[in-house]
Amino acid sequence: MAHIAAGRRGRRPVAARADLRYGLRMTPADRRRAAAARIRGFYAVIDRPGRPVPAGAAAVQVRLKDEPAAVVAAEVARARAEAPEALVVVNDRLDVALAARAGAVHLGQTDLPLADARRVADAAGRPDLLIGISTHDCGQVRAAVAGGADYLGFGPVFATATKANPDPVQGVAGLAAAVRAAGAVPVVAIGGITPARAREVAAAGAAAACAIAGVYGASDPAAAAAAIAAAFAAADR
Repeated sequence: MAHIAAGRRGRRPVAARADLRYGLRMTPADRRRAAAARIRGFYAVIDRPGRPVPAGAAAVQVRLKDEPAAVVAAEVARARAEAPEALVVVNDRLDVALAARAGAVHLGQTDLPLADARRVADAAGRPDLLIGISTHDCGQVRAAVAGGADYLGFGPVFATATKANPDPVQGVAGLAAAVRAAGAVPVVAIGGITPARAREVAAAGAAAACAIAGVYGASDPAAAAAAIAAAFAAADR
């Protein structure tokens, strides 16, 4: 599940690039869609500096809310080195995502508005930067899709203790409804995900599953991450 390594491109804005495999011209939006389509399986989160990146993660989000920008940027560089095939995402901090040449930024409902984030990224010469949006009900899903989100986080699907003051639990049925509302936009399931629950999450149509406690709280985090990825691989067969 390789991602298009946006962080390694030059800084010159490009309206469209050639896809040499097919001789087509791809717009930045086309390239973002192609990169988002590779978010499949396990979506990892680094929520403390130095936390290991499980092998095989399709995406790695650096979520360090209380750390200075330099620490976040260093963790982005480490994530890119440890998981060169993964999409590296910065939570909340568009400025750090741009400065560190991350592949994506992930924004919550109370963060910088999506349209403003897209405008800033384009002006900074990063029309290829993916923007993910956290959603917690189908109304928010539809609004994010209409606004041009490249992928969505949706949940909590199950009860979670990882986040303080979590939104209401949506359940697997709520996740399936969100996937339908999202259409072609990939949905990452969040909240209370464990390896044992990954198969039903994949069956509901999610593109990937994000798990923090379910992986890092396991006796073998690497095996837990691999089990989640395997559930999605099985759903593809």
